[in-house]
Amino acid sequence: MNQKIRREDALNYHAEGRPGKLEVVPTKAYNTQRDLTLAYSPGVAEPCLAIADNIEDVYKYTAKGNLVAVISNGTAVLGLGDIGPEASKPVMEGKGLLFKIYADIDVFDIELDTKDVDEFVRMVKILQPTFGGINLEDIKAPECFEIEERLKQELSIPIMHDDQHGTAIISAAALLNALELVGKDIDKVKILVNGAGASAISCTKLYVSLGAKLENIVMCDSKGVIRADRTDLDARKAVFATSRDLRTLEEAFVGADVFVGLSKGNVVNQAMVQSMTDNPIVFAMANPTPEISYDDAMAARPDVVMATGRSDYPNQVNNVLGFPYIFRGALDVRATEINEAMKLAAVHALADLAKKTVPDLVNLAYGEANLMFGRNYIIPKPVDPRLLTYVAPAVARAAIESGVARQPITDWATYETQLTQRQGKDNRLTRVVHTKAKSNPGRVVFADAENPTVLKAAQQVLDEGIAYPILLGNEALIRSILAQNNLDLGNSPIIDPRSPEQAGPVQTYADLFYQKRYRKGISMREAHRRMSQRSYFGVMMVENGEADALISGLNSNYPDTIRPALQVIGKQHGVKKVAGMYIMLTKRGPLFLSDTTVNFDPTAEEIVEITELTAHAVERFNVKPRIALVTYSNFGSAKGDDAEKMNRAVELLHAKRPDLLVDGEMQAHLAFDTDLLRQNYPLSRLVDEGANTLIFPNLSSANIAYNLLSKVANFDTIGPVLLGLRKPVHVLQVGSSEREIVNMVAIAVTEAQR
Repeated sequence: MNQKIRREDALNYHAEGRPGKLEVVPTKAYNTQRDLTLAYSPGVAEPCLAIADNIEDVYKYTAKGNLVAVISNGTAVLGLGDIGPEASKPVMEGKGLLFKIYADIDVFDIELDTKDVDEFVRMVKILQPTFGGINLEDIKAPECFEIEERLKQELSIPIMHDDQHGTAIISAAALLNALELVGKDIDKVKILVNGAGASAISCTKLYVSLGAKLENIVMCDSKGVIRADRTDLDARKAVFATSRDLRTLEEAFVGADVFVGLSKGNVVNQAMVQSMTDNPIVFAMANPTPEISYDDAMAARPDVVMATGRSDYPNQVNNVLGFPYIFRGALDVRATEINEAMKLAAVHALADLAKKTVPDLVNLAYGEANLMFGRNYIIPKPVDPRLLTYVAPAVARAAIESGVARQPITDWATYETQLTQRQGKDNRLTRVVHTKAKSNPGRVVFADAENPTVLKAAQQVLDEGIAYPILLGNEALIRSILAQNNLDLGNSPIIDPRSPEQAGPVQTYADLFYQKRYRKGISMREAHRRMSQRSYFGVMMVENGEADALISGLNSNYPDTIRPALQVIGKQHGVKKVAGMYIMLTKRGPLFLSDTTVNFDPTAEEIVEITELTAHAVERFNVKPRIALVTYSNFGSAKGDDAEKMNRAVELLHAKRPDLLVDGEMQAHLAFDTDLLRQNYPLSRLVDEGANTLIFPNLSSANIAYNLLSKVANFDTIGPVLLGLRKPVHVLQVGSSEREIVNMVAIAVTEAQR
């Protein structure tokens, strides 16, 4: 699906809170006067003098080694063209965000107000002392070629114009694998390239480096085939001029083995694809509209191997598969450049990774049972956590072997461990859940649809293809709020249980509810009264199969919202106590807290059940639970009801579930400080990695911990996720944000899929 982005949403995203997408965060202590004197005057003089004596110490005492400049003049932005340096800044900040979340690389974005090549080169050149690398971005051709070439000659840090080389590297990896699948050799295939800009020329040059023959390549620009007899060619296009008697794109398609599109949408038709050889390879990479749609190409030639730049079809050629990891490897060996050997290493690493067994995390994200190398999987997926540990080391090795590394790596096992630790900066969990939900959207009831925040969240899940909203509330009021906020939920049903039109469904639901509860104090009249309430009506829709999940509780007390779910839907078989779990998205990775919402003072036996429910939920996110039962005591060091209860619960868990990585009772800080844990309690099961799941002795301590972490530590949160119900019903906390509601909907949909 072509995801719809509303203008208001995009503007609000960039404007809300602190404007923009990046901030500078201190990495050293600054709380005391001594800290400040070390950070600045007079303490800062010592590293200054050290660097003056040995300039390479700048990498030891400053952030230079992990700092990349994303630099543009805004002359070729996305599909927007020459919009100027100020207008390009949101894109450059976005590129910085991707560097950080995928490879833990810090970025300053720099927008230069010049179109003069000499001035641009001069400005970047004098910035070299600040940065470990330079990512050139969105600079129009042909200036981008000269700028990159000159900077590579004049500077001694890694430089890459991603618009040129990013697509080239990713598509080259895809091409190698596609050719392997169809049994063709790169030095024999006929390649047609449509487009002659920076990206197209760089792609074609890289294919030649991999073995493609110039005489087998035809390139087209806006005037047709680039022929040797044309007099309007610059030096870069002339390299690919053909002497074959071809003039049009349509003629060039006949007999081609490979089509590479880097031009504009809908310029290729089915007849052109049908004129290609057997098992053709079609890379239609114009964005957002490919040269030919995936569906049209597949309908024209079922034997085609197809790739696009789109995430909603197989084989997405996405630059994020390359640049974060290429720069990571280059920075980590202090490479003086990003050379051809390093780019080719990235190509082969990506191609090889696509042939490895795909982790469950990736299968989960894309709703696949078992992704494997084949026509619909020739390139890794962007959420694959192995990209960092495959591509970065390959680039680093190539830098060392080609002689451009100033700090070679010798202990590769330690380096891979360091890369893995960097991945904690990137919270993939939310992206995985959203992608999984989009694979099979569910019908989700919003019981609080008279709230603007809820309606905005409903708009987002509809636009993103996460869910189909069903809105409960007064229709006139809901439509008024939609109009006031410029929202358009299309044909999403709006249902008011109290309206005369719903008398029939209310009566039907009342009959069903009465059958469930007539021996538990519910009269027929009371059943009817409750079914006119949105919380009861909504859960009955889920129970009756007319919806897949319910989101409720934004405007009511938590117990008042969970009660209908327990009475109508009920608990899973064998579950005695439901529980509530919060997910905190921290720099260490996701942290799961339970039980934060339901049970006031559970017994040791109930703690065991809560732990098992929580562990099962964590595993569903493809995360191995490492569980600490926390309180004020460490392994029997203190007495008291809570300490003894948690100690007893651990004993029961060790006996009942020896497969679970669980330990305690312990103080919360000890669950994360593995060095301290190893020094004092070396037999603990958590000494190797520490905890990612905390179980609390009572509701009070759990709720306090959640609120402190969410507000003071400012972690993003998902929850509370109700555990133990037969069907997905989730109760929002009062004041939940639009983002929190959307995340809850995504989780509810993935649960319904199961």
